[in-house]
Amino acid sequence: MATKSAVDAIETSTKVHFSGLYQTDGLDATRSPKGSASASGEEEEHGQPFVIGVAGGAASGKTTVCDMIMQQLHDQRAVVVNQDSFYHNVNEEELVRVHDYNFDHPDAFDTEQLLSSMEKLRKGQAVDIPNYDFKSYKNNVFPPRRVNPSDVIILEGILIFHDPRVRDLMNMKIFVDADADVRLARRIKRDTVEKGRDIATVLDQYSKFVKPAFEDFILPTKKYADIIIPRGGDNHVAIDLIVQHIRTKLGQHDLCKIYPNLYVIQSTFQIRGMHTLIRDCKTTKHDFIFYSDRLIRLVVEHGLGHLPFTEKQVVTPTGSVYSGVDFCKRLCGVSVVRSGESMENALRACCKGIKIGKILIHREGDNGQQLIYEKLPSDISERHVLLLDPILGTGNSAVQAIRLLISKGVPEANLIFLNLISAPQGVNVVCKRFPRIKIVTSEIELGLNDEFRVVPGMGEFGDRYFGTDDE
Repeated sequence: MATKSAVDAIETSTKVHFSGLYQTDGLDATRSPKGSASASGEEEEHGQPFVIGVAGGAASGKTTVCDMIMQQLHDQRAVVVNQDSFYHNVNEEELVRVHDYNFDHPDAFDTEQLLSSMEKLRKGQAVDIPNYDFKSYKNNVFPPRRVNPSDVIILEGILIFHDPRVRDLMNMKIFVDADADVRLARRIKRDTVEKGRDIATVLDQYSKFVKPAFEDFILPTKKYADIIIPRGGDNHVAIDLIVQHIRTKLGQHDLCKIYPNLYVIQSTFQIRGMHTLIRDCKTTKHDFIFYSDRLIRLVVEHGLGHLPFTEKQVVTPTGSVYSGVDFCKRLCGVSVVRSGESMENALRACCKGIKIGKILIHREGDNGQQLIYEKLPSDISERHVLLLDPILGTGNSAVQAIRLLISKGVPEANLIFLNLISAPQGVNVVCKRFPRIKIVTSEIELGLNDEFRVVPGMGEFGDRYFGTDDE
Protein backbone atom coordinates (compact mmCIF):
# COMPACT_ATOMS: atom_id res chain seq x y z
CA MET A 1 0.00 0.00 0.00
CA ALA A 2 1.17 3.51 -0.82
CA THR A 3 2.22 5.87 1.94
CA LYS A 4 0.00 8.76 2.98
CA SER A 5 2.45 11.34 1.60
CA ALA A 6 2.37 9.65 -1.79
CA VAL A 7 -1.43 9.71 -1.90
CA ASP A 8 -1.43 13.36 -0.88
CA ALA A 9 0.98 14.16 -3.69
CA ILE A 10 -1.44 12.73 -6.24
CA GLU A 11 -4.41 14.58 -4.81
CA THR A 12 -2.56 17.90 -4.82
CA SER A 13 -1.19 17.50 -8.36
CA THR A 14 -3.61 19.92 -10.02
CA LYS A 15 -1.51 22.04 -12.34
CA VAL A 16 -2.19 21.79 -16.06
CA HIS A 17 0.85 20.33 -17.82
CA PHE A 18 2.05 20.51 -21.39
CA SER A 19 5.09 18.42 -22.26
CA GLY A 20 7.92 20.34 -23.94
CA LEU A 21 9.47 19.25 -27.22
CA TYR A 22 12.62 19.78 -29.22
CA GLN A 23 11.93 18.78 -32.82
CA THR A 24 14.98 16.78 -33.85
CA ASP A 25 15.86 14.41 -36.64
CA GLY A 26 18.24 12.24 -34.64
CA LEU A 27 21.07 12.23 -32.19
CA ASP A 28 23.12 14.80 -34.04
CA ALA A 29 20.37 17.39 -33.68
CA THR A 30 20.36 20.06 -30.97
CA ARG A 31 19.86 18.75 -27.44
CA SER A 32 18.84 20.56 -24.34
CA PRO A 33 21.91 21.30 -22.21
CA LYS A 34 22.86 18.95 -19.41
CA GLY A 35 20.33 19.25 -16.63
CA SER A 36 18.43 21.95 -18.52
CA ALA A 37 14.84 21.86 -19.72
CA SER A 38 14.92 24.85 -22.03
CA ALA A 39 16.63 26.17 -25.12
CA SER A 40 16.86 29.49 -26.90
CA GLY A 41 14.03 30.65 -29.12
CA GLU A 42 16.29 30.39 -32.16
CA GLU A 43 16.86 26.69 -31.50
CA GLU A 44 13.24 25.81 -30.84
CA GLU A 45 11.17 25.16 -33.94
CA HIS A 46 7.68 26.49 -34.44
CA GLY A 47 4.93 23.96 -33.80
CA GLN A 48 3.81 22.40 -37.04
CA PRO A 49 0.22 23.23 -38.10
CA PHE A 50 -2.29 20.53 -39.03
CA VAL A 51 -2.65 20.72 -42.83
CA ILE A 52 -5.83 19.43 -44.46
CA GLY A 53 -6.06 19.01 -48.23
CA VAL A 54 -9.55 19.20 -49.78
CA ALA A 55 -9.71 18.13 -53.43
CA GLY A 56 -12.47 17.19 -55.87
CA GLY A 57 -13.99 18.18 -59.17
CA ALA A 58 -15.11 21.73 -59.94
CA ALA A 59 -18.40 22.55 -58.14
CA SER A 60 -18.26 19.30 -56.17
CA GLY A 61 -18.84 21.13 -52.87
CA LYS A 62 -15.27 21.63 -51.69
CA THR A 63 -15.86 25.22 -50.56
CA THR A 64 -18.96 24.21 -48.62
CA VAL A 65 -17.05 21.43 -46.87
CA CYS A 66 -14.23 23.85 -45.98
CA ASP A 67 -16.71 26.42 -44.66
CA MET A 68 -18.43 23.83 -42.47
CA ILE A 69 -15.11 22.63 -41.05
CA MET A 70 -14.10 26.23 -40.34
CA GLN A 71 -17.41 26.93 -38.58
CA GLN A 72 -17.01 23.92 -36.30
CA LEU A 73 -13.38 24.82 -35.54
CA HIS A 74 -14.40 28.27 -34.34
CA ASP A 75 -12.30 27.97 -31.18
CA GLN A 76 -9.17 26.99 -33.07
CA ARG A 77 -6.99 29.18 -35.26
CA ALA A 78 -7.78 27.97 -38.77
CA VAL A 79 -7.32 29.44 -42.27
CA VAL A 80 -8.24 28.38 -45.79
CA VAL A 81 -5.76 28.64 -48.66
CA ASN A 82 -7.32 28.24 -52.11
CA GLN A 83 -5.40 26.77 -55.02
CA ASP A 84 -7.36 29.15 -57.27
CA SER A 85 -5.34 32.03 -55.77
CA PHE A 86 -2.24 30.65 -57.47
CA TYR A 87 -3.35 30.70 -61.10
CA HIS A 88 -0.72 32.01 -63.50
CA ASN A 89 -1.46 35.40 -65.05
CA VAL A 90 -2.92 35.07 -68.54
CA ASN A 91 -0.72 37.01 -70.98
CA GLU A 92 -2.04 39.30 -73.70
CA GLU A 93 -1.81 36.68 -76.42
CA GLU A 94 -3.67 34.11 -74.32
CA LEU A 95 -6.20 36.72 -73.24
CA VAL A 96 -7.38 37.20 -76.84
CA ARG A 97 -8.39 33.53 -76.91
CA VAL A 98 -9.12 33.11 -73.24
CA HIS A 99 -12.00 30.73 -73.93
CA ASP A 100 -9.43 28.27 -75.28
CA TYR A 101 -7.31 28.53 -72.15
CA ASN A 102 -7.47 25.40 -69.98
CA PHE A 103 -7.86 26.54 -66.36
CA ASP A 104 -8.27 22.91 -65.23
CA HIS A 105 -4.82 21.78 -66.35
CA PRO A 106 -2.00 21.43 -63.77
CA ASP A 107 0.15 23.87 -65.77
CA ALA A 108 -2.40 26.64 -65.16
CA PHE A 109 -1.27 26.88 -61.52
CA ASP A 110 1.88 28.40 -60.05
CA THR A 111 2.70 25.43 -57.85
CA GLU A 112 6.11 26.80 -56.88
CA GLN A 113 4.52 29.91 -55.37
CA LEU A 114 1.98 27.74 -53.56
CA LEU A 115 4.76 25.60 -52.07
CA SER A 116 6.71 28.70 -51.02
CA SER A 117 3.66 30.17 -49.26
CA MET A 118 2.87 26.90 -47.49
CA GLU A 119 6.45 26.50 -46.34
CA LYS A 120 6.35 29.95 -44.70
CA LEU A 121 3.04 29.19 -42.99
CA ARG A 122 4.42 25.92 -41.66
CA LYS A 123 7.39 27.81 -40.23
CA GLY A 124 5.09 30.23 -38.42
CA GLN A 125 5.50 33.14 -40.84
CA ALA A 126 2.66 35.29 -42.23
CA VAL A 127 2.30 35.29 -46.04
CA ASP A 128 0.56 37.40 -48.66
CA ILE A 129 -1.67 35.20 -50.83
CA PRO A 130 -2.52 36.52 -54.34
CA ASN A 131 -6.12 37.64 -54.86
CA TYR A 132 -6.83 36.31 -58.34
CA ASP A 133 -9.31 38.25 -60.50
CA PHE A 134 -11.36 35.90 -62.67
CA LYS A 135 -12.54 38.71 -64.94
CA SER A 136 -9.13 40.07 -65.94
CA TYR A 137 -7.35 36.75 -65.25
CA LYS A 138 -4.64 38.56 -63.29
CA ASN A 139 -3.38 38.16 -59.72
CA ASN A 140 -2.25 41.76 -59.28
CA VAL A 141 -5.54 43.63 -59.74
CA PHE A 142 -6.52 43.42 -56.07
CA PRO A 143 -4.29 43.68 -52.99
CA PRO A 144 -3.05 40.29 -51.74
CA ARG A 145 -4.67 38.63 -48.76
CA ARG A 146 -2.56 38.46 -45.60
CA VAL A 147 -2.70 34.98 -44.05
CA ASN A 148 -1.30 34.51 -40.56
CA PRO A 149 0.16 31.23 -39.24
CA SER A 150 -2.53 29.03 -37.71
CA ASP A 151 -3.10 25.75 -35.93
CA VAL A 152 -5.06 24.41 -38.91
CA ILE A 153 -4.47 25.15 -42.60
CA ILE A 154 -7.09 23.95 -45.07
CA LEU A 155 -5.64 23.74 -48.57
CA GLU A 156 -8.45 23.57 -51.13
CA GLY A 157 -8.42 23.06 -54.89
CA ILE A 158 -9.26 20.78 -57.78
CA LEU A 159 -5.66 19.61 -58.30
CA ILE A 160 -4.32 19.91 -54.78
CA PHE A 161 -3.37 16.18 -54.75
CA HIS A 162 -1.71 16.21 -58.18
CA ASP A 163 1.79 17.32 -57.17
CA PRO A 164 3.46 14.90 -54.70
CA ARG A 165 5.34 17.80 -53.07
CA VAL A 166 2.03 19.42 -52.13
CA ARG A 167 0.56 16.11 -50.98
CA ASP A 168 3.50 15.56 -48.66
CA LEU A 169 2.56 18.73 -46.76
CA MET A 170 -0.80 17.31 -45.72
CA ASN A 171 -1.73 15.55 -42.50
CA MET A 172 -5.19 14.70 -43.83
CA LYS A 173 -6.43 14.40 -47.42
CA ILE A 174 -10.14 14.72 -48.21
CA PHE A 175 -11.73 14.11 -51.62
CA VAL A 176 -15.20 15.60 -52.09
CA ASP A 177 -17.18 13.37 -54.44
CA ALA A 178 -20.28 14.50 -56.30
CA ASP A 179 -22.25 13.23 -59.28
CA ALA A 180 -21.11 14.70 -62.63
CA ASP A 181 -24.59 16.06 -63.40
CA VAL A 182 -24.74 17.78 -60.03
CA ARG A 183 -21.35 19.36 -60.59
CA LEU A 184 -22.36 20.59 -64.05
CA ALA A 185 -25.61 22.11 -62.75
CA ARG A 186 -23.75 23.89 -59.96
CA ARG A 187 -21.11 25.14 -62.39
CA ILE A 188 -23.71 26.58 -64.75
CA LYS A 189 -25.40 28.41 -61.89
CA ARG A 190 -22.11 29.70 -60.45
CA ASP A 191 -20.54 30.87 -63.73
CA THR A 192 -23.65 32.57 -65.05
CA VAL A 193 -24.49 34.35 -61.78
CA GLU A 194 -21.06 35.07 -60.25
CA LYS A 195 -18.91 35.42 -63.36
CA GLY A 196 -21.46 36.78 -65.83
CA ARG A 197 -20.94 34.11 -68.48
CA ASP A 198 -23.62 32.79 -70.82
CA ILE A 199 -24.73 29.18 -70.69
CA ALA A 200 -23.36 28.32 -74.15
CA THR A 201 -19.85 29.44 -73.11
CA VAL A 202 -20.06 27.49 -69.86
CA LEU A 203 -21.14 24.30 -71.63
CA ASP A 204 -18.48 24.70 -74.31
CA GLN A 205 -15.75 25.14 -71.71
CA TYR A 206 -17.08 22.17 -69.74
CA SER A 207 -16.97 19.78 -72.71
CA LYS A 208 -13.60 21.01 -73.99
CA PHE A 209 -11.64 21.35 -70.75
CA VAL A 210 -13.47 20.69 -67.48
CA LYS A 211 -14.74 17.16 -68.15
CA PRO A 212 -11.53 15.86 -69.83
CA ALA A 213 -9.35 17.44 -67.12
CA PHE A 214 -11.46 15.83 -64.40
CA GLU A 215 -11.03 12.41 -65.96
CA ASP A 216 -7.31 12.86 -66.78
CA PHE A 217 -5.98 14.77 -63.76
CA ILE A 218 -8.48 15.11 -60.91
CA LEU A 219 -10.22 11.73 -60.64
CA PRO A 220 -6.91 9.78 -60.60
CA THR A 221 -5.87 11.69 -57.44
CA LYS A 222 -8.86 10.28 -55.58
CA LYS A 223 -6.69 7.28 -54.68
CA TYR A 224 -4.52 9.51 -52.47
CA ALA A 225 -7.43 10.57 -50.26
CA ASP A 226 -7.63 9.45 -46.65
CA ILE A 227 -11.33 10.29 -46.58
CA ILE A 228 -13.86 10.45 -49.42
CA ILE A 229 -16.99 12.51 -48.75
CA PRO A 230 -19.97 11.67 -50.98
CA ARG A 231 -22.55 14.46 -51.42
CA GLY A 232 -20.12 17.14 -50.22
CA GLY A 233 -21.56 19.64 -47.75
CA ASP A 234 -24.77 17.62 -47.40
CA ASN A 235 -22.83 14.86 -45.63
CA HIS A 236 -22.96 16.28 -42.10
CA VAL A 237 -21.99 12.98 -40.46
CA ALA A 238 -18.70 12.79 -42.37
CA ILE A 239 -17.84 16.41 -41.60
CA ASP A 240 -18.61 15.96 -37.90
CA LEU A 241 -16.28 12.93 -37.78
CA ILE A 242 -13.53 14.87 -39.58
CA VAL A 243 -13.78 17.79 -37.15
CA GLN A 244 -13.70 15.39 -34.21
CA HIS A 245 -10.55 13.78 -35.62
CA ILE A 246 -8.92 17.18 -36.13
CA ARG A 247 -9.67 18.20 -32.55
CA THR A 248 -8.14 14.94 -31.31
CA LYS A 249 -4.99 15.53 -33.37
CA LEU A 250 -4.68 19.12 -32.18
CA GLY A 251 -4.79 17.90 -28.59
CA GLN A 252 -1.91 15.50 -29.19
CA HIS A 253 1.78 16.03 -28.76
CA ASP A 254 3.48 17.58 -31.80
CA LEU A 255 5.36 14.35 -32.54
CA CYS A 256 2.04 12.50 -32.85
CA LYS A 257 1.14 14.84 -35.72
CA ILE A 258 4.39 13.94 -37.47
CA TYR A 259 4.27 10.20 -36.77
CA PRO A 260 0.81 8.60 -36.96
CA ASN A 261 2.27 5.41 -35.45
CA LEU A 262 3.11 7.18 -32.16
CA TYR A 263 0.48 7.03 -29.40
CA VAL A 264 0.66 8.96 -26.13
CA ILE A 265 -1.99 7.94 -23.59
CA GLN A 266 -4.28 10.80 -22.62
CA SER A 267 -2.96 12.63 -19.58
CA THR A 268 -5.12 13.04 -16.46
CA PHE A 269 -4.36 14.47 -13.03
CA GLN A 270 -3.99 10.91 -11.74
CA ILE A 271 -1.40 10.14 -14.42
CA ARG A 272 0.40 13.45 -13.81
CA GLY A 273 0.41 12.71 -10.09
CA MET A 274 1.91 9.26 -10.62
CA HIS A 275 4.56 10.71 -12.92
CA THR A 276 5.35 13.30 -10.26
CA LEU A 277 5.92 10.57 -7.70
CA ILE A 278 8.11 8.23 -9.73
CA ARG A 279 10.24 11.16 -10.92
CA ASP A 280 10.81 12.49 -7.40
CA CYS A 281 14.30 11.47 -6.23
CA LYS A 282 12.94 11.34 -2.65
CA THR A 283 10.24 8.77 -3.43
CA THR A 284 10.78 5.49 -1.58
CA LYS A 285 11.45 2.27 -3.48
CA HIS A 286 8.09 0.88 -2.33
CA ASP A 287 6.15 3.84 -3.72
CA PHE A 288 8.26 3.94 -6.88
CA ILE A 289 7.35 0.33 -7.65
CA PHE A 290 3.69 0.80 -6.71
CA TYR A 291 3.07 3.81 -8.99
CA SER A 292 5.34 2.55 -11.77
CA ASP A 293 3.25 -0.63 -11.88
CA ARG A 294 0.07 1.43 -12.14
CA LEU A 295 1.44 3.47 -15.04
CA ILE A 296 2.84 0.39 -16.76
CA ARG A 297 -0.57 -1.29 -16.52
CA LEU A 298 -2.17 1.71 -18.25
CA VAL A 299 0.41 1.61 -21.05
CA VAL A 300 -0.04 -2.14 -21.52
CA GLU A 301 -3.84 -1.82 -21.65
CA HIS A 302 -3.54 0.96 -24.23
CA GLY A 303 -1.11 -1.10 -26.28
CA LEU A 304 -3.42 -4.11 -26.29
CA GLY A 305 -6.10 -1.86 -27.76
CA HIS A 306 -4.06 -1.66 -30.98
CA LEU A 307 -4.16 -5.41 -31.59
CA PRO A 308 -6.50 -6.89 -34.21
CA PHE A 309 -9.76 -8.40 -33.06
CA THR A 310 -12.58 -10.55 -34.43
CA GLU A 311 -16.29 -10.07 -33.86
CA LYS A 312 -17.89 -12.53 -31.48
CA GLN A 313 -21.41 -13.10 -30.17
CA VAL A 314 -22.11 -14.62 -26.75
CA VAL A 315 -25.25 -15.50 -24.81
CA THR A 316 -25.56 -13.66 -21.48
CA PRO A 317 -27.03 -15.18 -18.26
CA THR A 318 -30.31 -13.40 -19.12
CA GLY A 319 -30.54 -15.38 -22.37
CA SER A 320 -29.78 -12.31 -24.47
CA VAL A 321 -27.19 -12.14 -27.25
CA TYR A 322 -24.27 -9.75 -26.82
CA SER A 323 -22.26 -8.75 -29.89
CA GLY A 324 -18.66 -8.15 -28.87
CA VAL A 325 -15.13 -8.96 -29.92
CA ASP A 326 -12.62 -11.72 -29.31
CA PHE A 327 -9.04 -11.00 -28.26
CA CYS A 328 -6.03 -11.58 -30.51
CA LYS A 329 -4.80 -15.10 -29.69
CA ARG A 330 -1.40 -15.08 -31.42
CA LEU A 331 0.45 -12.76 -29.06
CA CYS A 332 3.69 -12.66 -27.05
CA GLY A 333 5.79 -10.20 -25.10
CA VAL A 334 9.51 -9.53 -25.39
CA SER A 335 11.28 -7.62 -22.61
CA VAL A 336 14.59 -5.80 -23.00
CA VAL A 337 16.58 -7.02 -20.00
CA ARG A 338 16.64 -5.76 -17.36
CA SER A 339 14.37 -2.76 -16.99
CA GLY A 340 11.88 -4.23 -19.46
CA GLU A 341 11.25 -7.08 -17.02
CA SER A 342 9.47 -4.57 -14.77
CA MET A 343 6.65 -4.53 -17.33
CA GLU A 344 6.15 -8.30 -17.50
CA ASN A 345 3.79 -8.60 -14.50
CA ALA A 346 1.39 -6.03 -15.96
CA LEU A 347 1.36 -7.89 -19.27
CA ARG A 348 0.75 -11.24 -17.56
CA ALA A 349 -2.07 -9.69 -15.51
CA CYS A 350 -3.76 -8.56 -18.74
CA CYS A 351 -3.01 -11.63 -20.89
CA LYS A 352 -3.27 -14.93 -19.01
CA GLY A 353 -0.60 -17.43 -19.94
CA ILE A 354 1.18 -15.15 -22.41
CA LYS A 355 4.65 -16.19 -23.60
CA ILE A 356 7.42 -13.69 -22.89
CA GLY A 357 10.84 -13.67 -24.56
CA LYS A 358 14.03 -11.91 -23.47
CA ILE A 359 16.61 -9.74 -25.21
CA LEU A 360 19.79 -8.54 -23.47
CA ILE A 361 21.65 -5.67 -25.12
CA HIS A 362 24.88 -4.23 -23.72
CA ARG A 363 24.90 -0.45 -23.94
CA GLU A 364 27.44 2.07 -22.82
CA GLY A 365 26.53 5.75 -23.25
CA ASP A 366 25.40 6.31 -26.83
CA ASN A 367 27.54 3.60 -28.42
CA GLY A 368 28.60 0.03 -27.82
CA GLN A 369 25.25 -1.64 -28.54
CA GLN A 370 25.88 -5.36 -28.56
CA LEU A 371 23.41 -8.22 -28.48
CA ILE A 372 24.43 -10.43 -25.57
CA TYR A 373 21.51 -12.84 -25.23
CA GLU A 374 18.14 -13.62 -26.76
CA LYS A 375 15.51 -16.21 -25.92
CA LEU A 376 12.35 -15.94 -28.03
CA PRO A 377 9.34 -18.17 -28.73
CA SER A 378 10.08 -20.49 -31.65
CA ASP A 379 6.90 -19.39 -33.44
CA ILE A 380 7.40 -15.66 -32.82
CA SER A 381 7.15 -14.88 -36.55
CA GLU A 382 3.47 -15.91 -36.40
CA ARG A 383 2.64 -13.67 -33.43
CA HIS A 384 1.96 -10.03 -32.65
CA VAL A 385 4.78 -8.86 -30.40
CA LEU A 386 4.70 -6.38 -27.51
CA LEU A 387 8.25 -5.08 -27.00
CA LEU A 388 8.78 -3.93 -23.41
CA ASP A 389 11.26 -1.26 -22.31
CA PRO A 390 10.21 1.55 -19.93
CA ILE A 391 12.60 4.21 -21.29
CA LEU A 392 13.10 5.21 -24.95
CA GLY A 393 16.19 7.44 -24.95
CA THR A 394 18.52 7.54 -27.95
CA GLY A 395 16.58 4.76 -29.65
CA ASN A 396 19.73 2.74 -30.41
CA SER A 397 18.87 -0.21 -28.17
CA ALA A 398 15.31 -0.20 -29.47
CA VAL A 399 16.57 -0.31 -33.06
CA GLN A 400 18.83 -3.26 -32.16
CA ALA A 401 15.92 -5.14 -30.57
CA ILE A 402 13.51 -4.39 -33.41
CA ARG A 403 16.06 -5.49 -36.02
CA LEU A 404 16.48 -8.79 -34.19
CA LEU A 405 12.72 -9.40 -34.09
CA ILE A 406 12.34 -8.56 -37.78
CA SER A 407 15.24 -10.91 -38.60
CA LYS A 408 13.28 -13.65 -36.80
CA GLY A 409 10.42 -13.12 -39.25
CA VAL A 410 8.18 -10.81 -37.23
CA PRO A 411 6.43 -8.39 -39.63
CA GLU A 412 7.17 -4.77 -38.72
CA ALA A 413 3.44 -4.01 -38.58
CA ASN A 414 3.02 -6.73 -35.92
CA LEU A 415 5.31 -4.94 -33.45
CA ILE A 416 4.05 -2.66 -30.66
CA PHE A 417 6.75 -0.94 -28.57
CA LEU A 418 5.56 -0.13 -25.03
CA ASN A 419 7.40 2.31 -22.75
CA LEU A 420 6.70 4.78 -19.94
CA ILE A 421 8.61 7.80 -21.22
CA SER A 422 10.15 8.64 -24.60
CA ALA A 423 12.72 11.21 -25.66
CA PRO A 424 11.96 12.96 -28.98
CA GLN A 425 15.34 11.86 -30.33
CA GLY A 426 14.49 8.19 -29.76
CA VAL A 427 11.02 8.60 -31.26
CA ASN A 428 12.53 10.17 -34.37
CA VAL A 429 15.09 7.39 -34.76
CA VAL A 430 12.61 4.52 -34.33
CA CYS A 431 9.69 5.98 -36.28
CA LYS A 432 11.81 7.02 -39.25
CA ARG A 433 13.55 3.66 -39.48
CA PHE A 434 10.47 1.56 -38.77
CA PRO A 435 7.40 3.56 -39.92
CA ARG A 436 5.01 0.63 -39.49
CA ILE A 437 5.82 -0.18 -35.87
CA LYS A 438 3.52 1.30 -33.20
CA ILE A 439 4.97 3.12 -30.19
CA VAL A 440 2.79 3.52 -27.09
CA THR A 441 4.07 5.73 -24.27
CA SER A 442 2.68 7.68 -21.33
CA GLU A 443 4.72 10.87 -21.83
CA ILE A 444 7.14 12.57 -24.23
CA GLU A 445 10.17 14.10 -22.53
CA LEU A 446 12.10 17.31 -23.22
CA GLY A 447 15.11 15.56 -24.70
CA LEU A 448 18.55 14.20 -23.89
CA ASN A 449 21.44 15.84 -22.03
CA ASP A 450 25.12 15.65 -22.97
CA GLU A 451 25.39 12.23 -21.33
CA PHE A 452 22.45 10.93 -23.42
CA ARG A 453 20.25 10.69 -20.33
CA VAL A 454 16.57 11.50 -20.68
CA VAL A 455 15.56 14.81 -19.08
CA PRO A 456 13.70 15.47 -16.91
CA GLY A 457 13.51 11.66 -16.80
CA MET A 458 13.35 9.46 -13.73
CA GLY A 459 16.92 8.21 -13.35
CA GLU A 460 18.04 4.63 -13.98
CA PHE A 461 14.66 2.93 -14.02
CA GLY A 462 15.93 -0.62 -13.52
CA ASP A 463 18.09 0.34 -10.53
CA ARG A 464 15.24 2.20 -8.84
CA TYR A 465 12.67 -0.50 -9.56
CA PHE A 466 14.80 -3.49 -8.49
CA GLY A 467 16.53 -1.64 -5.64
CA THR A 468 20.08 -1.85 -7.00
CA ASP A 469 20.86 1.86 -7.13
CA ASP A 470 23.85 3.13 -5.15
CA GLU A 471 21.67 4.93 -2.63
